[in-house]
Amino acid sequence: MTPLLQTALTLIVLLQVKHMFADFFMQTPRMLAAGDVYLHVGRLQHAGVHAIFSALAFFVIGAPFLFVVLLCAVEGIVHFHIDFAKGCHTNKWDHGPKHPAYWRAFGVDQTLHQLTYVVMIWVWASYAV
Repeated sequence: MTPLLQTALTLIVLLQVKHMFADFFMQTPRMLAAGDVYLHVGRLQHAGVHAIFSALAFFVIGAPFLFVVLLCAVEGIVHFHIDFAKGCHTNKWDHGPKHPAYWRAFGVDQTLHQLTYVVMIWVWASYAV
């Protein structure tokens, strides 16, 4: 296995663990409230947690500082908008955990976050290695 592949796999694991904690263990009631309000402080905090912990993952593997700051700022913006879209959708249709449509929206949300990590690793491998 090449060193690049080893590092990419390490990044995948770090980002997955980060995602689990940031999305499922560290969310506060404020972060979960008002899903359809655009500039909601809780959503900004939540996206910031994701960006900060992603930055830590990239610093662990030795990515350049400015690259990490830019990449993770973009990730925070993308994460914010993915969550906002899900919040708008579920609130518009009044879907909660008892509705199958809620779980479809949740699945799309989580898939988009995971694809964001694939893109981040691709950008890292293309421009920062």
